Amino acid sequence: MPDTHAPIQYVAKNMRLDLRLIAEMVTPGARVLDIGCGDGALLAHLTTTKGADARGIEIDMAEVTEAVANGLAVIHGDADNDLAFYPDAAFDYVVLSRTLQAVERPREVLRQMLRIGRHAIVSFPNFGHWQVRWQLLTKGRMPMTGTWHRPWFETPNIHPCTIRDFFDLCALEGYVVEQWLAADENGLRAPWRRSARLANLFGEQALFLLRRG
Repeated sequence: MPDTHAPIQYVAKNMRLDLRLIAEMVTPGARVLDIGCGDGALLAHLTTTKGADARGIEIDMAEVTEAVANGLAVIHGDADNDLAFYPDAAFDYVVLSRTLQAVERPREVLRQMLRIGRHAIVSFPNFGHWQVRWQLLTKGRMPMTGTWHRPWFETPNIHPCTIRDFFDLCALEGYVVEQWLAADENGLRAPWRRSARLANLFGEQALFLLRRG
């Protein structure tokens, strides 16, 4: 009999850095909703390593089909329109990985995440990184980096933000930042844990664990 879990394990081993860091924040046995879950790599990892009740929403139907074929609980939907249908406090963690900058109403999406979940985990590419600033300064054009890797006319990103911008939004909305970190694309956590200013300059991507105040 073929090993039906092989595709899931393979996907989990090839997760992006931010997904591996997100997984570290999730407690064993938690109820998790992953918004924009792609092919379900994080869901698979949380299910197999932490016994989580992990579910996903994905807007790309091809990705949904792949995830479902791998035995994952993924439905077709998007963050801007479908979170309102979930009941209050239905999950322990609601995850939004590298998707915040691509939604139409990021502020409302965060509100919905912290309505339906006890915690929200958000990762996003940092538009304040020094390479982004340098390219804007020297070339006067939208930057292309390892994180911001598509030309402006093809990118799905419509609300780029910096780490400091996100801290300001959390303060405005009254969210408690339980954990945060900055990291680079090579898998190294930035050593500026206590300095948001330095993390905003040198961190290529950011990760936040939030709860309501």
